[in-house]
Amino acid sequence: MVRLTTSDGIAELTLAQPATSNALDEDMVHALEQAFEAIDRDRNLRVVVLTGDGDTFSSGAPRELLLRLTRGDVRPSDILLPRLLLGCAVPVVAAMSGHATGGGFALGLAADIVLLAEECRYGFTFMNLGFTPGMGTTRLCEHVLSPAVAHELLYTGELRRGREFSRSGINHVLPRAEVVPKALDIAARIASKPRLAIEALKRTLSLTRRQAFEASITSESFMHQITLGTAGAARRIQDDYVE
Repeated sequence: MVRLTTSDGIAELTLAQPATSNALDEDMVHALEQAFEAIDRDRNLRVVVLTGDGDTFSSGAPRELLLRLTRGDVRPSDILLPRLLLGCAVPVVAAMSGHATGGGFALGLAADIVLLAEECRYGFTFMNLGFTPGMGTTRLCEHVLSPAVAHELLYTGELRRGREFSRSGINHVLPRAEVVPKALDIAARIASKPRLAIEALKRTLSLTRRQAFEASITSESFMHQITLGTAGAARRIQDDYVE
């Protein structure tokens, strides 16, 4: 599900299920939880580089999980993946060198430093499927993208090429082949610093985003109670979900 390698203070954490477009199913979520627990325990690590195998960084929640949400089998508040990145003791660099949609894009934007590929497509597809955004997206995206751009993407469900984000607050937008090397270069510079200082700075710089994420869970859960249980949402998920 995921691949974790470490070297010179850098943890490279890769979503390694390209056949499913690195969908965030329950097995993937569990694997990510275990990986971040291991990272936090390893005092030799100073930074994480998060990547995805294949053409897609992550397509977000798979159809079956979304349908379970509409039936009430899983509570939306259980989907708290961004908390892993926000609460990680060291900075996370998201190298999204593939497409990222819905919860996959939300996951990447929870990182401390974000890189996109010019050629790939990114966006929030929640509303296309008939329900409101989750995973803290309503607040977290405003801390990376400008609020105006974030709100437009949330409302419309539009997917945009990475190059269109070059002036929207993303750290780096590069040709696809350059995304991971640039992320590793940034990580190497971070890893040269003392772990104690890195931890202290991470706690301080992430505080506003952590608070925003926790505050958003209540309002997003309320919106989900209204929108996810509708027949229209279930029908859209069944018919319009793109693998």
